[in-house]
Amino acid sequence: MEMAKQMASRPPLEQSSLTFLKLGGSLITDKLQEATPRLGRLQRLAAEVRAALDLRPEMRLLLAHGSGSFGHFAARRYGTRERVWGTQGWSGFAQVSATAARLNRFVTDTFLGAGVPVLSLQPSASARCDDGRLTTLALEAIQTALDRGLVPLLYGDVAFDDSRGGTIMSTEEIFLYLAPILRPERILLAGEIDGVLDSAGNLVPHLRPDQLPSVAGQLGASRGVDVTGGMLSKVTAMLELVAAQPTLSMRIFSGVPSGSVQQALADPEYAAGTLLAA
Repeated sequence: MEMAKQMASRPPLEQSSLTFLKLGGSLITDKLQEATPRLGRLQRLAAEVRAALDLRPEMRLLLAHGSGSFGHFAARRYGTRERVWGTQGWSGFAQVSATAARLNRFVTDTFLGAGVPVLSLQPSASARCDDGRLTTLALEAIQTALDRGLVPLLYGDVAFDDSRGGTIMSTEEIFLYLAPILRPERILLAGEIDGVLDSAGNLVPHLRPDQLPSVAGQLGASRGVDVTGGMLSKVTAMLELVAAQPTLSMRIFSGVPSGSVQQALADPEYAAGTLLAA
């Protein structure tokens, strides 16, 4: 009942700002231990998102999360990112989808328990890729959820691929597809590290597309298993989006410190981490 009151009090979508928030797989799972969610941290993050929505009732939110030690371990086992073929490959494709959905169930239940009206939408149900690039994803349910004051909840998942048979689509690739259509004001990527680091290991507070070569060598590795390319792939995809939408504000920051996600959502001037801008 309380959740219904909160949703009813929110303004219609056209009167509100839209923010995309990703909770990285390394933030919500232990990427060194297969299928291990960080349940305490998930509960804290859910409470922070609820608090931010209370502070900014005009804000609309699209939430997504990585697969962490769930989908990435299974995907590496079957080589799902590169190609899917044969009986074993397609069985693995189904297994990867199931493990990603299992983590999503933890996230869904935790956020609903905290009063965040998330609506989980399985990307693989409608997604189509071509050589690893997302080309089709159903939008109607996402748009309708936002119109009704819900928080659409997406996640990294498998997808059928016209060139590879099947593949893995990351959360950043989903954002790359959705942003030109839904036109968010901000994209926030909350992970375990402080942001983008330069060759000396120092935080880069502001990164433009033309600066990527200077830091690319530092971004290839990922703590734990990550079949979608780690930080380099994420930053490259997001800088591509920034270059196409110069008014978009995008920030990579650590969600580990208590209150950081709440502050990033509630305060448009939040300056921690790395700002990606054209």
